[in-house]
Amino acid sequence: NNSRMQISHEAIYRTVYLHKVRKILPHNIHHCLRRNRSIRHGRSYSTRGQWRSKIKNARSIHDRPQEANNRTVSGHREGDLIIGGTHSQIATLVDRATRKVDLVQLKDRSATHLTAALTHYLSNRVIADLKTLTWDRGMELADHHNLTRATGIDVFFADPHSPWQRGTNENTNGLIRQYLPKKTDLSTFSQA
Repeated sequence: NNSRMQISHEAIYRTVYLHKVRKILPHNIHHCLRRNRSIRHGRSYSTRGQWRSKIKNARSIHDRPQEANNRTVSGHREGDLIIGGTHSQIATLVDRATRKVDLVQLKDRSATHLTAALTHYLSNRVIADLKTLTWDRGMELADHHNLTRATGIDVFFADPHSPWQRGTNENTNGLIRQYLPKKTDLSTFSQA
């Protein structure tokens, strides 16, 4: 119960990631972490200030229904891409309430192909169960209006540089990386 004897998680991470300087822990201690990263980037490590294209008629995450924010009803999904080696990628869709994960095989990252792949995949599901989709500001979903027209799912976009607004999906993508590490050729896997 002594507050001076407590340590924060940031202090633990700092010790693990600065082991090369301090030489307190073994040099490969970061392999024991779940994410297996060799370095932890700070807030300044971002694309802030770089030119980015704008998604037309993007609906803000702040306009999303309250039931999606509360996680009380299933059918509200968060989505993103996982990029692999040799220009391969898959789309991940995570339900905010049930945490159910769907992986969608993609041939390329273009907006037209992603919209077509998601439309095809989601049209084979029970549409009544799917209500909203929240995506990041990536241009791969610039044709969101076509997805809404084809499936009836409302698409919302998180604020720029705010991955915590889609935290369920970001965490799930990190866990999927345990099984599909970076530089894995994702095109070798079929949708099945």
